[in-house]
Amino acid sequence: MKSLEELQKIKETQLEAIRLREADQKAKIVVGMGTCGIAAGAREVMSAILDELGKRRLTNVAVTQTGCIGLCAQEPLVDVILPGKPRVTYGKVDANKARQIVAQHIVNGIVISEWVVNRGEE
Repeated sequence: MKSLEELQKIKETQLEAIRLREADQKAKIVVGMGTCGIAAGAREVMSAILDELGKRRLTNVAVTQTGCIGLCAQEPLVDVILPGKPRVTYGKVDANKARQIVAQHIVNGIVISEWVVNRGEE
C-alpha cells in the first residue's frame, strides 16, 4: 500500500463484497449455543439443520450460533429470520424438529406455530 487512496479503494471493495454477501442471503438461522443450550442438545440441532440444508442443496441460508438467549427452560432455541418477516424463535427444538423447521419455515415460509416461543416485530 502506497497511498491513502489505495487503502480507501480496498475498503470500498471489501464493503461491497460484504453488501453482496448479505444481499444474497434469503434466510438466517441462529442456534442458541450457550451452555444451557448445548446441555439440552443444541449441537445435535445445529448438525441436523446443516445436514438438512445440505441435503436440499440450500446455499443461500446463513447459519450462525449465539450464546445464551435467556429462555433456558425452552432450550434448545432456534431463531429463523426471513427477509421482511419478523424473527421467529422456536423452543425445545430437537434434531427432528430442526429438520421440519428447515422444510416448512425455510423452504415453504410456513411458521410451525405450536413450537414458537417468541415472534419478533418487523
